[in-house]
Amino acid sequence: MMPLTLLLFFPILSPALAWLPMEDWESGNVTTSADGLECFCSVFLPDSTFPADRVQHMQQVTIDLKLEVEIQMNKLVHYRGKLDIFLGELMDLTVRVAMMEGSADDYIKLDFELLRIELREFEALVSQLKDSLNSSSPMFDSLYTEIHNMTLIVNQLETIDKNNLEVIRIEFAKLQKKLEECQKEMEFIKPDIGNCNHTGIMSISKPTVIQINAHLNAGYQYGGWGKDSKPVRGYESMHWYGAYSTPSVYEFYLYSNYDKLIQRSSFTHHGLPQGYEGTGNNYVVHGNTVYYQADNPFRMSKLNLTSSVYSHRQITKASERFSYTYSPKQYLDFSADEKGLWVMYATEESMGKIVVAKIDEKSFGIKGEWTTNAFKPLAGNAFMVCGVMYATRPGDLQTEEIYYSYNTKTGEEKYMSIPLQKFQEKFVNLHYNPTDQRLYMYNNGYYVSYNVRFNKE
Repeated sequence: MMPLTLLLFFPILSPALAWLPMEDWESGNVTTSADGLECFCSVFLPDSTFPADRVQHMQQVTIDLKLEVEIQMNKLVHYRGKLDIFLGELMDLTVRVAMMEGSADDYIKLDFELLRIELREFEALVSQLKDSLNSSSPMFDSLYTEIHNMTLIVNQLETIDKNNLEVIRIEFAKLQKKLEECQKEMEFIKPDIGNCNHTGIMSISKPTVIQINAHLNAGYQYGGWGKDSKPVRGYESMHWYGAYSTPSVYEFYLYSNYDKLIQRSSFTHHGLPQGYEGTGNNYVVHGNTVYYQADNPFRMSKLNLTSSVYSHRQITKASERFSYTYSPKQYLDFSADEKGLWVMYATEESMGKIVVAKIDEKSFGIKGEWTTNAFKPLAGNAFMVCGVMYATRPGDLQTEEIYYSYNTKTGEEKYMSIPLQKFQEKFVNLHYNPTDQRLYMYNNGYYVSYNVRFNKE
């Protein structure tokens, strides 16, 4: 019987080794059992030692990688939510950019230096317009202030955050619009100061509301404000103001210039002594003299602001029965224009229609009268321009209408419809000033003014 050979292989050996020829095996130990069986154990070893330490290292790396993958997967879930938010914001930004690119009017890209340059150009343009007018203008003073404030905002924004350029762009656009309106207004007016080379009023500008009266009291509904219509040398910029809670006249405030008026810093104060108080509200300052309606006895009075001398003159024809629609006791209405000084009143003979009278400034007498067809109790007010009387009447709460004119030179009268916007419904003083061709209104406690446009000959 052939001896039995038992081959034992370690699991780490390749199964292919079992088919190797006997001579290719290394000799192993031979063991003989008691029954004569012979067991031959043979092991084939590779040339190099198995890298068990490397396998162990790779297993540890695999574990670490698995942990890292789990960590990154958790992070991915966390950031996925944020990513969705970011994508939404990006989409919104894309839409906004598309809108900006699609309309140049919606977005104007300006840098700060360009803003400063254009603001300086605006300032120069305002100066040119002001010089061409050759007079102080509330509109230009306001523009100067706004340009200065805009320059400060530009400098502040540049130091804080250039991304806020959109804020200044909006303010800049507002200022630019105001300046354009001012330029249009300048073209609209084209004043020819001191001359009457026109055929009458064509239109009135929108009102310029300066501010509430110097007393800062809306209850002072009666009064007036304006400029000297024939200023003496050194007082060309003087402004005046007077206001009261009743239709009485007992004091005036004079300011050296427009800024002082706005700041309520009085130039001088004139209180009318007992017996010289007035009533009504249609007074004016002409040639450094205040012309007003005295109360008792009823007469026209004047106060020389230089000498503090009072003068009086009665108009026996003037009636105390007819006043304007907005205010009682407005019997004598003083007005000044390019032709001189005037007073308007109604008489019993005229049956309440307005009579225009020319005042001789030297004698303080009347040197001419003209009776119109404007019924005073239905009129809001009246004023003189180049020897022509214009009367207004109420429209609605925000509108007055210049509806009638009478030319004292030709005797011609006209009916018209020129709207005059009001800030408040009632006003008690409306007069024209030939030094700047503006209307001045005391509108329920507020300073209001208008530019006047004339029909060219």
